Amino acid sequence: MLTCPCAPATRLATLAAASLALGGCDMVVMNPSGDVARQQADLILWSTGLMLLIIVPVMVLTVVFAWRYRASNEEAEYAPEWNHSTGLELIIWSAPLLIVIALGALTWVATHTLDPYRPIGRIAAGKPVPATQRPLEVQVVSLDWKWLFIYPEQGVASVNELVVPVDRQVRFRLSSSSVMNTFYVPAMAGMIYTMPGMETKLHAVLNKTGDFEGMSAHYSGAGFSKMRFRTYSVDEAGFEKWVSRAKGAQGRLDAKTYLQLEQPSEDDTPRQFAGVEQGIFSRIVNMCVRPNQPCMTESMHGMHANSGLPQPTNNAVRPRTPPAFDRAPGEDVPSPRTDAAGKGASSPARTGSGAAANRETPTQKGE
Repeated sequence: MLTCPCAPATRLATLAAASLALGGCDMVVMNPSGDVARQQADLILWSTGLMLLIIVPVMVLTVVFAWRYRASNEEAEYAPEWNHSTGLELIIWSAPLLIVIALGALTWVATHTLDPYRPIGRIAAGKPVPATQRPLEVQVVSLDWKWLFIYPEQGVASVNELVVPVDRQVRFRLSSSSVMNTFYVPAMAGMIYTMPGMETKLHAVLNKTGDFEGMSAHYSGAGFSKMRFRTYSVDEAGFEKWVSRAKGAQGRLDAKTYLQLEQPSEDDTPRQFAGVEQGIFSRIVNMCVRPNQPCMTESMHGMHANSGLPQPTNNAVRPRTPPAFDRAPGEDVPSPRTDAAGKGASSPARTGSGAAANRETPTQKGE
């Protein structure tokens, strides 16, 4: 058995100090600075309140029944033959049913309203998105163990530093270089996964200027604990000033620089890149930044070409084949493996996935 050598007064002082320290903490999840995170916090409060409508009465009644029907209380009614009460059954079943219905409706509405892929409908409560405001696009790549932010419209990039204008919708496009991570700025919005070879999206906004913490909320290796970044919310003038400062930085984010940046490192100092190679984020998503490395889209196109099925051109409109339940009885559907005369079409000879015929594009074939 473990015992504490501290005196009772010392233990009380320690508990008091801990209480004071916790009292001064800023619970950023429940007190965020972005409207999306604010709506998520409200959803948590509403859900908790609805569930407490059952939990609190049950806990109170447990104590009341235990006290009322204790063995020493001889005045309590004793009814051993009692087995049913319609009124009690209605209370027991109707209250939880109504709460489940309310929780289901609340969750359904919030799930669609706060869908991370869906552009936000408002900047803040009672403040719709201005019709003339364009969302700021930020391309995010999780690396080992740092974050890369690319601003394609501004032509700059940064490492471990995210800067966004206040009260402006931000459209994040996210991917990963190696393993799965989770992009999370508690003050702005909920978590969204980043995965290699895939792109996810997140729409959010920050309504207050300030310095906020961002992190990876998914374990991704030895340097995970230091995989954090600073998020700065500034006014439009401050954002333009930051972009100008970034344009004056040394270095350009191209394929060579990215491959160096992709190497594992921890606790990287925030830095900027004055230029960004065109289309590099798309190549990161398709995992073809390295020279002579085929992109995933090209590999999938090659797999489709090798399947023997006819290849649609960019301008061709393929006829829609009705599904089985839409076809009339006895209606035949022409097979893609037969020619106009109904004879089986022979497949072109192939010597492998790298055959010249499979590598030709429509332009090279003269189409």
